[in-house]
Amino acid sequence: MDFISTIRNRFRNDRDAPAVEFQGKWYSRGDLVGYAERIATLLDHAGVPERAPVGIIVRNRVPHAAAILGFVAANRSFSMIYAFQSPEAIAKDIAKLQLAAVVADREDWTPPVIEAARQAGSFGIAISTEGAPVTAVPEAARMGAGPQRAEPAEPGIEVLTSGTTGAPKRIQIRMPVLERVVSSATAQVTPNADEPPDLVFWPFGGIGGVCQLLGATYVGKRMVLLEKFNVADWVGAIKRYRITKVGVQPTVIRMVLDAKVPREDLASLQFIFGGSAPLEPATQLLFEQTYGLPVVWGYGATEFAGTIIAWTPDLYKQYGEAKRGSIGKVFPGVQIRAVDPLSGVEVPRGEQGYLEALVPLVNPDWIRTTDIASIDAEGFVTLHGRGDGAIIRGGFKVLPEIVVKTLIRHPAVLDAAVVGLPEPRLGEIPVAAVELRAGAETPTEEQLKAYVREHLPAHHVPAQIRIVERLPRTPSLKVSLGSVRELFAASSSR
Repeated sequence: MDFISTIRNRFRNDRDAPAVEFQGKWYSRGDLVGYAERIATLLDHAGVPERAPVGIIVRNRVPHAAAILGFVAANRSFSMIYAFQSPEAIAKDIAKLQLAAVVADREDWTPPVIEAARQAGSFGIAISTEGAPVTAVPEAARMGAGPQRAEPAEPGIEVLTSGTTGAPKRIQIRMPVLERVVSSATAQVTPNADEPPDLVFWPFGGIGGVCQLLGATYVGKRMVLLEKFNVADWVGAIKRYRITKVGVQPTVIRMVLDAKVPREDLASLQFIFGGSAPLEPATQLLFEQTYGLPVVWGYGATEFAGTIIAWTPDLYKQYGEAKRGSIGKVFPGVQIRAVDPLSGVEVPRGEQGYLEALVPLVNPDWIRTTDIASIDAEGFVTLHGRGDGAIIRGGFKVLPEIVVKTLIRHPAVLDAAVVGLPEPRLGEIPVAAVELRAGAETPTEEQLKAYVREHLPAHHVPAQIRIVERLPRTPSLKVSLGSVRELFAASSSR
């Protein structure tokens, strides 16, 4: 049985079985199928062709999970649209995507979104856990003339990348590739339906959330769904269901440490696997020492249909200390290399270059990233920053990641972001925004600059360091560098 058929059977069978816990309430598989069937009926009545692409303004809520699973089970193409942006930005996405229909939570059908759907000829469907669960949007109750995008040659899910291989863009993941997406997301440890439920909190709009949702469904596991990550709910679910493994982002590791979660609260966990961004070796070591848990990290991208390099529990047992700071080894069936950014020629083992990957199931060609990496003699990969994020300050190169790692080592700093701003004399200057640890004594800007100066050459010292209550983040918990840049631009214009 192929992957889509398995998802279809898992999703539609055994309807009385519990499927998702959300905000303290369990929803059965039948509840989820009910949402999906109502959506399908409305699409059919509105005359939306079976292969016409549709969109979901997606939130981590039960009806949205049901819509995603229903579309995958039906082998229907759909595009994810982030809900965590302004109504005007959502409206621009709808206008650009030219979809036959749009599914969104009732609260996201704001006037700008309704008008954008009407102008694009997109049939509107409102979903909710309260009142009428699935209804047509009165102002967009039919499919208009468009123009609407052509049906894809092959069904797939369109998600927004986080920018590993360049600027963020929409990538279509073909339905046959979804099995690779799911299998790549669990540190190469095969899940089991009899295990405790999966803890799902990565946003559905990105590759991580898709992996979690489809992965649990594929093996018939229950899920605990969090709309947004917060330490209390995350820890509460682990304690309540004795969860044994969980996938996280670096931000989660830092927030759990900062919250001083008691070790016994995470006692059921056997290991933690993670990705989406590099984790500083010092932070990893502190977490492992604090909780007695191995942290196995990985590396991937939407363009690769998931993770391609990772630690596994077995690799960790053998090389965990000796190779600390590495992101692990390449997965079977994938090839990687580090190349000179100008010539494209592969560099010798141990030397730094742009990371490229060949994932035959996804693309017959090598895919270049903007990540600077080295591959040692034993095949372990280490990341050294992003080539596209370098700040050239008066002819001197500043890699933001190096400055961020230094700031995070300051005892008062929980997290930091560094971006470049235009400067007439030097070309660019680095500036930093920092988020402090709970209860930490607030350092001055000059104290933070002095700390950086102690550890790095002078040209790495940010021209400005601003302390913020919370760093702006994307739905996947990465720091939004664009928003950080806007923060400094706004202050300079006053």
